[in-house]
Amino acid sequence: MAISTADFKNGICIEYNRKLWTIQEFQHVKPGKGGAFVRTKLRDIRSGRVVEYTFNSGTKFDSVRMEEKKMQYLYTDGADFYFMDPNNYEQMNIPADVIGDTANWLKESDEVTLQYAGDELISVTPQMFVELEVAETDPGFKGDTVQGGTKPATLETGAVVNIPMYINVGEKVQIDTRDGRFVKRV
Repeated sequence: MAISTADFKNGICIEYNRKLWTIQEFQHVKPGKGGAFVRTKLRDIRSGRVVEYTFNSGTKFDSVRMEEKKMQYLYTDGADFYFMDPNNYEQMNIPADVIGDTANWLKESDEVTLQYAGDELISVTPQMFVELEVAETDPGFKGDTVQGGTKPATLETGAVVNIPMYINVGEKVQIDTRDGRFVKRV
């Protein structure tokens, strides 16, 4: 399906120069002299790179159907990650290189969102906040307070985050998966 610059909305996926792009921002500009144009910021779906492009008003593009699917993470065998559709119990595997750093936030039976552009898987997104157990960290000492600073900790999934000094091994913490930041003790 073809769309024109008049149909632009943030989040729409288009095909341009044989690449898939999502529209981050756009602005219609009507100068006093000359034809109208559209300034855009587009994010390359595969690389994540953000680029600015300017198009003449009325330029047509191929639209790409975006689809999200909720899945449950089951387990990993090192090379692949296995997921299950909770509606029909169908299982699928995704190679570890596609999962990338998202693996730091995946715990068995957690729900994730798979995003597809057409029939191609483009991202695996964990829940915004996950609760993970501290597997390894230096011990906290009497007198360590909330304002006392942070220390590195290895979580049960292998992710390393900075946590407050008063948290010890075996305690559960809530982590923001968008930036890997400690939120609170659970």
